[in-house]
Amino acid sequence: MKKKIAALLAGALCLTALAACGGNSQDQDADNGGASDDAAKTITVGASPTPHAEILKAAKDVLSEAGYTLEVVEFTDYVTPNTALVEGELDANYFQHIPYLNNFNKENNGDLVPAIEMHYEPFGIYPGKTATLDEVADGATIAVPNDGSNETRALLLLQDAGLIKLKDGIDPTSDATKLDIVENPKNLDIQEIAAEQLPRSLQDVDLAVINGNYALQADLNAKEDSLITENPEYAQVYVNVIACRSGDEDSEKIQALAEALQSDTVKQFIEETYKGAVVATY
Repeated sequence: MKKKIAALLAGALCLTALAACGGNSQDQDADNGGASDDAAKTITVGASPTPHAEILKAAKDVLSEAGYTLEVVEFTDYVTPNTALVEGELDANYFQHIPYLNNFNKENNGDLVPAIEMHYEPFGIYPGKTATLDEVADGATIAVPNDGSNETRALLLLQDAGLIKLKDGIDPTSDATKLDIVENPKNLDIQEIAAEQLPRSLQDVDLAVINGNYALQADLNAKEDSLITENPEYAQVYVNVIACRSGDEDSEKIQALAEALQSDTVKQFIEETYKGAVVATY
């Protein structure tokens, strides 16, 4: 009798164990399915903190209403966001203009594409140790971004300000450096500096030509604080875009992102927040 009871108990324990194992497998499958669904409805975008990440965050509620969760990953340089996108860590990024994107693809054999045109930020020449353009002395130091497309942009602005002259043929699509200066009547010392360092350089240089996003991060407004801003026609060449991997531009995620970012809600946020230092292009 005792042997029969023991056998029955052993059988029951086996059934319980099997049921438990089966239950765990089903729960795990359900969990995996949930994670998969979450991933399909989560859009991860890399961005510069200002204004790009701020603009993205203004679109979060619009995306939420469409069933998507927006994750914003902030970067403080101009290299890592594209590397992370190429490596599949992001669905898209938002920090660059088309000339910079084209230059990245050329130098890195990349295949990133502009998916959504968003805004432009006027470049400005900002006062450092020298307060006005009229006071620029012989041998004055001027800091400019050291990456190809943005240095071109800075040099064109210095030319518009009458401080230098570039060789013929230099335009916003060129990849110019200070070696392309053909006239420098005041023997200006043009210092090429990483774009993110430009606002900090103001205490050490006479003038600095600063990218719009880094100016904003330093509480500088091109419209209010700069000595001169670039030609609006040039500025629109440098429209900032949402970039993605080639082939993803028609994906549901990117289309949802486009609809949210180009909504009236986000456009109003841009206009009210940046007051001309960031200009929506849609």
